[in-house]
Amino acid sequence: VSTQSNGELVSDSSPFLAVMTTLRPFLVEDLLKFNNINLDVLTETYNMPFYLQYLARWPEYCVVAEGPDGNLQGYILGKVEGEGENWHGHVTALTVAPEARRQGLAKKLMDYLEQVSEKKDNGFFVDLFVRKSNTVAINMYQKFGYSIYREVIGYYSGEENAYDMRKALPRDTLRKSIVPLPHPVYPEDLE
Repeated sequence: VSTQSNGELVSDSSPFLAVMTTLRPFLVEDLLKFNNINLDVLTETYNMPFYLQYLARWPEYCVVAEGPDGNLQGYILGKVEGEGENWHGHVTALTVAPEARRQGLAKKLMDYLEQVSEKKDNGFFVDLFVRKSNTVAINMYQKFGYSIYREVIGYYSGEENAYDMRKALPRDTLRKSIVPLPHPVYPEDLE
């Protein structure tokens, strides 16, 4: 919350913040600035070499949302993987700072990754994994056009199941990549 010159209190998380937020490449120095985003129980935090591998191998899939004040508001990490009709973009991490949520930043970041997957890498689909218990995220992804493809038993540290959610891209004209599997799989069964 900030104070205007007339003394009126204004929320820093106004809907206009998302409009003024800039997407830019995720830089190595951003790893020292994203604690406000990662300090969330539903955000997976990885070790430094993990992030560095993504930034080096798939830089076009790693983007931050930077607010008008220079603070990071969110980020997306992804990659391209698979073979043949399984060639796809993958969302490894998507997170938005609590104070910047419900302003369209997650959609903006997901749209960006989908565009890279489609236009640069000509993928068939985009996929992601989400905790089965994270109904808020599942509902959000469904609003973005994702559907549950399969359940993965014990995906999160062997303790919690995940949903593999997918969204077909234009290359998958028959939408075969999103036909749900009728049974759950285990992490070792993932291709």
